[in-house]
Amino acid sequence: MPPATVDKAPCVPQDRRIARSKRALRGALVQLMEERGFDNLSVNDLCERADLTRATFYNHFHDKDELLLTLEDEVIADLEIFRVDLAHLSLLDLAVAVRTGQPLPLLVALFDYLREQGDFLHAVLGPGGDIRFGPRLRDCVCTDLVWSILHDRYRESTTSFVGYYVSFYAGAYLGVIMRWIETGMQESSEDMARIALRLFFIQPGESIVL
Repeated sequence: MPPATVDKAPCVPQDRRIARSKRALRGALVQLMEERGFDNLSVNDLCERADLTRATFYNHFHDKDELLLTLEDEVIADLEIFRVDLAHLSLLDLAVAVRTGQPLPLLVALFDYLREQGDFLHAVLGPGGDIRFGPRLRDCVCTDLVWSILHDRYRESTTSFVGYYVSFYAGAYLGVIMRWIETGMQESSEDMARIALRLFFIQPGESIVL
């Protein structure tokens, strides 16, 4: 008589287990940054909140700083796709969008992505987050958006004013993104795409109705 067989639960692929552990750590990091700030949380806190062992944590990350940097790098890498597309926008494209009131699909997609990452961005850009990330977000997205709006006359200029002009508006656009995130992202991605352009092109006294 053949030996009885024992049904075994299917094995979870290694990459799926790793992804699940990283998602749990991401969620724990976001919660703890919001509650007590990054400087005041420990690896033990992360493991307890994520319901993971310290061994599992150290299989993937050297310390909490590497976890945070890894998550930040993933966001920046995703945004690089938008950065390439922003570089191909023309002033005419933007002017037509402003005149017709139709949001640019690229900007809508950008704000859609920022919304998807809203919990992480709220935590990392907040008072308990990482002060280094705001400038990275500004340089990756906002600076290129401003350059795409610049008239060719200014793009080709070698005067220092152009650099300050771009820096001024890039910082302002980072402020727009941060305000949207801080206030709960109540406006739709389409409305934010319209706002982003109207802020640049609006004239004194012009209607502010979207």
